Amino acid sequence: MGSAATESNDTLLGNGVVGILAETCNMWERRAPLTPSHCARLLLGGGRNRTRVNRIIVQPSTKRIHHDAQYEDAGCEISEDLSECGLIIGIKQPKLQMILPDRAYTFFSHTHKAQKENMPLLDKILEERVSLFDYELIVGDDGKRSLAFGKFAGRAGLIDFLHGLGQRYLSLGYSTPFLSLGQSHMYPSLAAAKAAVISVGEEIATFGLPSGICPIVFVFTGVGNGNCTVNIFPFVDFYNRSGMWFHLKNFTPHIYSFNVTVSQGAQEIFKLLPHTFVDAEKLPVISAARNLSKQSQSTKRVFQLYGCVVTSRDMVSHRDPTRHFDKADYYAHPEQYTPVFHERIAPYASVIALSHTVLFALADVSTLIKYSIRSYLTTIYEANVMRLCKLYVLGEECLVVLVRVMVLTNYGIHNRRYDPSNNSYRDDMEGDGVICLAVDILPTEFSKEASQHFGDILSKFVASLASVKQLVELPSYLRRACIAHAGKLTSLYEYIPRMRKTMIDLAPAKANPLPDKKYSTLVSLSGHLFDKFLINEALDIIEAAGGSFCLVRCEVGQSTDDMSYSELEVGADDTATLDELVDSLTSLANAHGGDHDAGKETELALKIGKVNECETGDNIDKGGPKVLILGAGRVCRPAAEFLASYANICSYGVDDHNTDEIHVIVASLYQKDAEEIVDGIKNTTATQLDVADIGSLSDLVSQVEIVVSLLPTSFHAAVARVCIELKKHMVTASYVDESMSNLGQAAKDAGVTILCEMGLDPGIDHLMSMKMIDEAHARKGKIKSFTSFCGGLPSPAAANNPLAYKFSWNPAGALRSGKNPAVYKFLGETIHVGGSSLYESAKRLRLPELPAFALEHLPNRNSLMYGDLYGISKEASTIYRATLRYEGKHLHTFCFSEIMVTLSKIGFFDSANHPLLQDTNRPTYKFFLDELLNVNNISTTTANMKIEASGGYEDELIARLLNLGHCQEKEIAVKTVKTIKFLGLYEETQIPKECSSAFDVICQRMEQRMAYDCNEQDMVLLHHEVEVEYPDGRPTEKHQATLLEFGKVEKGRSTTAMALTVGVPAAIGALLLLQNKVQTKGVIRPLEAEIYIPGECYVDHGLSLWNCKYCVLMELQLHATVLTRVFACVKHWRSWSRQASS
Repeated sequence: MGSAATESNDTLLGNGVVGILAETCNMWERRAPLTPSHCARLLLGGGRNRTRVNRIIVQPSTKRIHHDAQYEDAGCEISEDLSECGLIIGIKQPKLQMILPDRAYTFFSHTHKAQKENMPLLDKILEERVSLFDYELIVGDDGKRSLAFGKFAGRAGLIDFLHGLGQRYLSLGYSTPFLSLGQSHMYPSLAAAKAAVISVGEEIATFGLPSGICPIVFVFTGVGNGNCTVNIFPFVDFYNRSGMWFHLKNFTPHIYSFNVTVSQGAQEIFKLLPHTFVDAEKLPVISAARNLSKQSQSTKRVFQLYGCVVTSRDMVSHRDPTRHFDKADYYAHPEQYTPVFHERIAPYASVIALSHTVLFALADVSTLIKYSIRSYLTTIYEANVMRLCKLYVLGEECLVVLVRVMVLTNYGIHNRRYDPSNNSYRDDMEGDGVICLAVDILPTEFSKEASQHFGDILSKFVASLASVKQLVELPSYLRRACIAHAGKLTSLYEYIPRMRKTMIDLAPAKANPLPDKKYSTLVSLSGHLFDKFLINEALDIIEAAGGSFCLVRCEVGQSTDDMSYSELEVGADDTATLDELVDSLTSLANAHGGDHDAGKETELALKIGKVNECETGDNIDKGGPKVLILGAGRVCRPAAEFLASYANICSYGVDDHNTDEIHVIVASLYQKDAEEIVDGIKNTTATQLDVADIGSLSDLVSQVEIVVSLLPTSFHAAVARVCIELKKHMVTASYVDESMSNLGQAAKDAGVTILCEMGLDPGIDHLMSMKMIDEAHARKGKIKSFTSFCGGLPSPAAANNPLAYKFSWNPAGALRSGKNPAVYKFLGETIHVGGSSLYESAKRLRLPELPAFALEHLPNRNSLMYGDLYGISKEASTIYRATLRYEGKHLHTFCFSEIMVTLSKIGFFDSANHPLLQDTNRPTYKFFLDELLNVNNISTTTANMKIEASGGYEDELIARLLNLGHCQEKEIAVKTVKTIKFLGLYEETQIPKECSSAFDVICQRMEQRMAYDCNEQDMVLLHHEVEVEYPDGRPTEKHQATLLEFGKVEKGRSTTAMALTVGVPAAIGALLLLQNKVQTKGVIRPLEAEIYIPGECYVDHGLSLWNCKYCVLMELQLHATVLTRVFACVKHWRSWSRQASS
């Protein structure tokens, strides 16, 4: 029969022989597309009609929920060989080598969206002339998917969540009935699992829950009737049965997401527990119990849970307060809506079950993500609910949690704890952090019931698929589900190779993605692009008009209820063709635009970006304003990225069109360095320049409008003189020194602005300070106290050495700063700190908004001058600026300042040439350390020592440090010796000849041992506190402003937080000068409202900055994709709060 069956392809397709695959994609996959009972019914039908199902061959499997013997009893054949089957069915995709030619296959292929990871499968399908039917694409006349496991995912997900919730509460000191609940796969059936949930519910109803964790509020973001909801996490293209939960009570999120059918399953389980559903408007009322004191709640029990189903109207609101929420209008114009989920829902929720429906047509979706997530986490944290566990809101870390959780797809480990303080995942429930769950095959936990449900529907289609030889003979709903047939894609899916061919990375491409077209524009399409195949019509229009396209981004809805979103870079040879093409696309969108009054849904929405004249080369002579960036250090790239992306920012939400697309020129002493800076950034040019060559410098400056000097400080004055001569504005991030200050009058006379101190510190600190101070003065207040803390630190995960500190550059500069004297004012008294005692003056700092950080601060040079700069010298009794370091006690590290004091006393900060290091015969590190401590003079006995050495070299060092008075406490001596050991300062290795002083030695060791690894992040933390008093008797106010930024490593390219926080503000300064928003001439600092008010719009684009306690909260993230036209947008979001104290 085998040979006969292979003589002709026609004898296989439609031959009535069905094969069932053994699932191989995941060890937990136990589902079957057909149960033995389904097979028996199909075979009985085939017996009466030989044109239907004649045979069913089942590949053997020892893990399938139904045993091979059960299939044999139903009349099936058990065999690894499926070569005689014309139709082969499974759940998940088979291994490529298992695909046989000239057959029909049916499974979840995940290929119709042109998913990159599954394109080898599609290639294999086409190569083997396979007819591929995808379950996702079998859609009924009502537009809904016929085959899905949704409710089973919801049922399993909620049970698994309750299981983890019980463990988490126990780790927090609370015993709850949830602890007795097992994971879904531990029960023999869904009925048994439900019975266990009911038992838990009975115990809650009888004995109650501890008041300390109540009320427990479950929020479901799915209305449960098939309508899709808005989603605040649309950046994940996850499989349809993926799951994500948030458990927010006590700041311990447990994460799981679902779509609407999953929501129905989750709510089905939730309703087995004693509960009350409430409207979103009632959440503040039922959550009021959280404000009760612990004493009043100590013995009280709560006997129910609360549920709340929220929809789009609860998550966003129209920017115009006079307009009510309209779902159709929101989908058509999402940019006119702002997120309110963090205000209306999240502060009152214990558990948030999130829909993973893809949010379509949202140009500023990345902003919405960041605002919504961080805002509601911050809001909940600040709500002071019940601090059983700390929630760390560390810059981007809340997003990292979500992104990284999505890859945890093995439900063998359901719940994991993410600890942002050290950027690690743990399999335990104890400790601070976020409890996470992410599983993409939840339905397989109820394999028996899920298989029965799936087979009940699939069996209705199998007979047709098994018996029909020609595609045209199939019903229309099955024809639409066929992606490939006879070695070709079917007409509905011909867009796939076009999408594959034009896909580009989200990172900005250096070259024009449409090199053959002179003009291009960004076209954003949203709606039913794939399920109703409108993407085909759109692409046909583009190509028929002679245009070309490049796919920039694609977000595909997970069901026919969901919208999809695509962005295309569309090009044409001339503007007339491009206009015609856009008109045709607009007509298509209008034809499918829907009618809200008539109840007709919008099927297609269109947004057209700015028309650009494409670049033909990397020459400097291009239209639009030009900015010259001098330098090739780390800070240059963020500056170049920001400026080059400005036109796209403007296109997506910034209400400012005074500046056209900016062309950025990066000049460095070495051409290669400049090319590395601009690599992958559009609208940039790299060039070689020696700034010492004034002629070449002048020639280049004459071609641009603005110069940004990111060179070492010593070069700024020479560059400034050229700019003044040529009447070009200039920006630097450096302090105004004497050489720059002397150029002030010449700059004024020339009508030139030299904007200095436009970096981090100085820079952003000026913007934050003056905004807070001026606002206080505007309210007739006086500044009572001004304190500012700033530090460049390793991220908590990278603070993994004894000093909890690392260097991304030569340590010499940082170490020298530790010897600078300082002066500040405290409670009216002027305090002077000598350079030799700077580290000894360190004090602890704790920020309630950032409880993860154990910090210490050192006075930073002359704080008094800032009283003069900010105009508060006469009114402020405290003016203090400080440098931040980790204190270390909560990071398993040592106290930074105490150890540095000891190293200084030993002599390691002495920069004078040391006699031992002048000889060609180099000493070892150990010998040199012994010399510094004069260890050789120690008596062979320890009788005369105050502290006796108990044995070993380390003990001798500890004893010596104590006896010499370098350390007052043994604990500090122990920590110092361990630091010395970590740095290798008593290794028997020769000191390199480059070291001529003790200072050189410590710098060399620190540079080697305390450098960042390639995947480690740095961190910048800037915190201001201002106390305002009022002469009219109003209460004293305390204002705070905090910036927290983390370095990023994306696509193999690292960007430090320090580079971001210095480079982006410098670029903002250039942008403000280009827009003529800075009218003051001369050498200036960013202290005036003309800079900090418009500047805040753009500071947000790169940094994570928030002001609280009656100050403006500003946030906006800088992704590695900051230059893409997809998410390059600027948004403002203000959240006001006030805390008064007497």
